[in-house]
Amino acid sequence: MAAPAPRNPLSGLPRRLVQDGIISEEMLSDALEAVRDKPTTLVAHLIAEKLADARQVAVAASHEFGVPLLDLDAIEVDLDTVRLVDDKLLNKHRVLPVLRRGKRMFVAVSDPTNLHAIDEIKFQTSLSVEPIVVEEDKLERRLSTALEAADNSMSALADDDLDLEGLDVTSGEDEYADESVSRADVEDAPIVRFVNKVLLDAIKKGASDIHFEPYEKKFRVRMRHDGVLKEVASPPVQLAIKVTARIKVMSRLDIAERRVPQDGRMKMRLSKNRAIDFRVNTCPTLFGEKVVMRILDPASATLGIDALGYEEKQKELYMNALAKPYGMILVTGPTGSGKTVSLYTGLNILNTQERNISTAEDPAEINMPGINQVNVNPKVGLTFASALKAFLRQDPDVIMVGEIRDLETAEIAIKAAQTGHLVLSTLHTNDAPKTLTRLVDMGVKPYAIASTISLIIAQRLARKLCSHCKEQADVPREALLKEGFTEAEVDAGISVYKPVGCNQCTDGYKGRLGIFQVLPVTEEIGRIIMAGGNAMQIADQALSDGIMDLRRAGLKKVRDGLTSLDEINRVTID
Repeated sequence: MAAPAPRNPLSGLPRRLVQDGIISEEMLSDALEAVRDKPTTLVAHLIAEKLADARQVAVAASHEFGVPLLDLDAIEVDLDTVRLVDDKLLNKHRVLPVLRRGKRMFVAVSDPTNLHAIDEIKFQTSLSVEPIVVEEDKLERRLSTALEAADNSMSALADDDLDLEGLDVTSGEDEYADESVSRADVEDAPIVRFVNKVLLDAIKKGASDIHFEPYEKKFRVRMRHDGVLKEVASPPVQLAIKVTARIKVMSRLDIAERRVPQDGRMKMRLSKNRAIDFRVNTCPTLFGEKVVMRILDPASATLGIDALGYEEKQKELYMNALAKPYGMILVTGPTGSGKTVSLYTGLNILNTQERNISTAEDPAEINMPGINQVNVNPKVGLTFASALKAFLRQDPDVIMVGEIRDLETAEIAIKAAQTGHLVLSTLHTNDAPKTLTRLVDMGVKPYAIASTISLIIAQRLARKLCSHCKEQADVPREALLKEGFTEAEVDAGISVYKPVGCNQCTDGYKGRLGIFQVLPVTEEIGRIIMAGGNAMQIADQALSDGIMDLRRAGLKKVRDGLTSLDEINRVTID
């Protein structure tokens, strides 16, 4: 009787598994035979058949080949890196790209001997591929999840899912008359993917604006998040003209015209029930056109007065003004200070079946059923003033004017408020008292201001401290007094907090809150206006009436532990 053929001596990972006592030599030899002619790896077979522990196998593989060991559950897989490799290749070899750093790509593998997978990924991506050992069971879980997530996020960005009414990309051959920008450049797949990714990232992060800025040797992309701009990408400067052209086509702008600023609008549909509008502006600079996109997301506007940050007295003043059948409410503040949300919060309260509400905006940022919204279009003569005149012939109860920019609009709005209508609008001034003197400077009669305007709201948006990581700051008594706290407040004890930063927030802040100065136009303030008084006199009278200015309102938020002194100093003037 012939003796059985001797088994091949074990080497590499199989030998290590036996030496470490993870599996017996006999069971391992059987496993090697089982996978010899099958499209699977030894490690996958051992884990699938529960012949070995996934963690122990991963540790053994790391030691044997000197490859770093990684816990997949402890990291966030970069979906952009996943998309660099074809799905079929990843499913074939069951490996997962997790991160890219320059020309290096780090790929999670359960079996470092799978050199064929590494070579194929290297060939497809032209990157240096470095394997990282992970546990087989976790790799299987994360690979399926990552592939699905990458597919879903890109399908949300696919051109087919965009609202073609707002994203008309075929406006005529003459748009491509500029020889330096061809149709192929504008529709180049990598450019399309890059622009779509930036837009989607901005929406996910809750950004309010996106800036595309070309310079001589750099092309910078920045986003404004919680009121602060941060750089998020720096693509090659050669791509600037193509990226700008892509955005201009999506916004229905003339890509051949680069000498003058242009305004446009586009829409991105994220799902059947949610679409995001972008307001687009281009401006010629020394090294190309700078593009700024304002994100108009109705979901980001909280239409509940309790969520805005008004103090109880301020909320009461606003509600009382809204309850009046006529008069004017003005909201003032810089761009991006939340004026529109404050106005629409009021309109939402007034939006009942019994009222006819019309708005003229540039553009309408929040779509609200039950309200007749008009986008002004100066090119065809539809200005704020002409829209207001039309509203007055439409039997209105409540009128909102996006912004009072000139004397004609101001006078029509004043007359509407005087003739039994409630008018809401915005004005660009630093605080509430200066709003009244600004109207006088525009040419509005002082008596009309005093008798018509019932309330002025000045506001700012400050970043809110993260509740998970904020820490109490040690601020000397003298410093607190210098910042504007009263001696009584300091003596009573003030807890001032500072940002720290954690994985729940951005630099110690998460979200924003409103800081308000709510100034009712009383008889005393009306007399000051009609007597030709200045903003300082109005401010002094407001202070004696117990009205907090913006600085005091900000310090109140600090005292309540909602924000930091540094943030209040950033958004208010002492």
